[in-house]
Amino acid sequence: MNYVTTKDNSKLYYKDWGAGRPVILLHGWPLSSDSWDDQAMAIAAAGYRTIAYDRRGFGRSSQPWTGYDYDTLADDLAAVIEHTGAQDAVLVGFSMGGGEVARYMSRHGGKNVSRAVLVSSVVPYMLKTEDNPEGVDQSVFDEMAAAMKADRAKFFHGFFKDFFGVSVLARSVSEQTLEWAWGTAMQASLKATLESAKSFATTDFRPDLAAFQVPTLVIHGADDKIVPIDAGGRPAARAIGNATLIEYDAAPHRRQVTNKDQLTRDLLDFIRR
Repeated sequence: MNYVTTKDNSKLYYKDWGAGRPVILLHGWPLSSDSWDDQAMAIAAAGYRTIAYDRRGFGRSSQPWTGYDYDTLADDLAAVIEHTGAQDAVLVGFSMGGGEVARYMSRHGGKNVSRAVLVSSVVPYMLKTEDNPEGVDQSVFDEMAAAMKADRAKFFHGFFKDFFGVSVLARSVSEQTLEWAWGTAMQASLKATLESAKSFATTDFRPDLAAFQVPTLVIHGADDKIVPIDAGGRPAARAIGNATLIEYDAAPHRRQVTNKDQLTRDLLDFIRR
């Protein structure tokens, strides 16, 4: 298997499919790079090199005790880009992964990146504050952390129903898909799961947005119950100078499954421009 070694000697598992201009896919919490497989296959088949890796603490990567802050996670992304020799790359960040894209753009100056995509992203700021009234109350994140500490397996059983929009979609995902997501989430370390949730809940990416000096696509579902569109997609698109926003009506958070074909088309259209 392919691994990248980070600055703190963590091992990050990655897939490297196809050939051509690189497209780097960053997964969401609490899944792994496998969650991108449908889009990764389509992008590779369309003539692009598709790179997807498991975030530290998740999937097949190392499970270190530290390093779940976004500065370290952005450095991990930089290590992947350097190790794979990716140039003129398109970064695609889903949910928590959007924060890694944003912090990489500011912390590493967008090196070797020509385009960026934020899908259901936690950017620009998830937490509700006086100057961010559309955010999510801190109490929600506190309750999530308490539930995971008490019974992580039970928590994720309920969480994925909102994640996939089971409560809002007339056509839901299969029970097997929910089981797969639950199993993937349970492979992550509890430490990584808790610390990563804290990071995406409390990190303010608004200062990072000026670093987006490349064409950027923002995709968000209007019925996203995990990252509300008014806390994520809409303000991100307004703040990024060269951004295009695509809103999916009646769409939940995890659109790689619920809007699979549409998302794949929109990604390829943007990559090909």
